Amino acid sequence: MTILFKKYMANPEELRTMLGSPSIRGQNKVISAIDEHCREFIRKSPFVVLATSDAAGNCDSSPRGDAPGFVYVVDDQHLIIPERPGNKRADSMFNLLENPRVGLLFMIPGMGETLRINGEATIIRDEDILEKMAVNGKPPQLGIVVKVEQCFMHCGKAFKRSGLWEQKKWLAKEEQPNAAKIIADHVNLPGMTEEVVAEALLDGYKNKLY
Repeated sequence: MTILFKKYMANPEELRTMLGSPSIRGQNKVISAIDEHCREFIRKSPFVVLATSDAAGNCDSSPRGDAPGFVYVVDDQHLIIPERPGNKRADSMFNLLENPRVGLLFMIPGMGETLRINGEATIIRDEDILEKMAVNGKPPQLGIVVKVEQCFMHCGKAFKRSGLWEQKKWLAKEEQPNAAKIIADHVNLPGMTEEVVAEALLDGYKNKLY
């Protein structure tokens, strides 16, 4: 393999020396339970990114979204992410069966600060609990229970720099990457054209959300 880079970070001490030490505020902001502030944030959040890895350390980040408050807070130590219908790859859940460690990033549209939660997850299929997360009369088949170990707010600098919530900075529809074409090219199967993929995507968004 051709070596492209020459300067690597070699150890934690070198990295800490370069970055400096976190402030007292940065060190002390981490709590170990879902307090009333975290509960309110989760209640108002329609979107969370779920980060997992398998036993070998291969990582995956999966977006999860629904109406605000779709993540069910059980108590100050546990929350449940409903598993809605998807493409059946279930990368996150298969990872959890090998490695239960998870990271969550909760977002609220228009808000720069995010809520980060780290902990340990298990997969449940308790009908009486999952029924509480039903939408249009359809409860999820499975739920991901996260036992919370760390909760903390993350500043909004990334959102400020990116302008993510500033609509004037959004690409026009015709400038956006063509998801159907990308998928068709990646799948690379006979008959799997851009048009076929686009139709399947539209059908899924219209009829298979729950």
